[in-house]
Amino acid sequence: MRRRALALLLVAAFALGGCTSGGDERRAADPPAGGTATLPGPVPADLALRQPPASAPAAPTFTATLTDGTRVDVATLWADRPVVLTFVASWCTICADREQALSALARSHQDRVVFVGVAGDEEPAALDRYLREHGVEHPVAIDGSMTVWRAYAMREPPGVVLISKGGRLLRGWPGGVDAPTLDTQLRALALAS
Repeated sequence: MRRRALALLLVAAFALGGCTSGGDERRAADPPAGGTATLPGPVPADLALRQPPASAPAAPTFTATLTDGTRVDVATLWADRPVVLTFVASWCTICADREQALSALARSHQDRVVFVGVAGDEEPAALDRYLREHGVEHPVAIDGSMTVWRAYAMREPPGVVLISKGGRLLRGWPGGVDAPTLDTQLRALALAS
């Protein structure tokens, strides 16, 4: 009787271990947060934009790899709508404090403004965990060589840059910016409605 009970316990332990393992495999098979699926849809027909000032400098162009390995050209993104670049790191506490509000703002401007996170040399699992924990549903580029960071004069996270349709620098915030201020600036500098 005792052997039978022990055998049943072992079978149950293996079965539970198999369930946990299967769950881990499913999670590993999920696409990374910040990949291709988060790229914007078509531009809304009623999108009204402000013209950037003639004196606004051109934003540095770059091509980067999203978290899922897809290459994206930022000039393609700003060809028909404004872009907000957010420079982030999974270890940055200020980034973490502001990320959910910025992600909610990105959702509220969905398809009208493209938010693109730019992460430096990050451990993929840590970055994925950070993006999921903070509700990031916009594309995130990996800039392991920090060339994009240097091109935008970012030394450390957080940082935010607002770029007009057509690729003109409208405003930058080294040290980051809160979501209400960014929303006000989007409406004042980029969006006409």
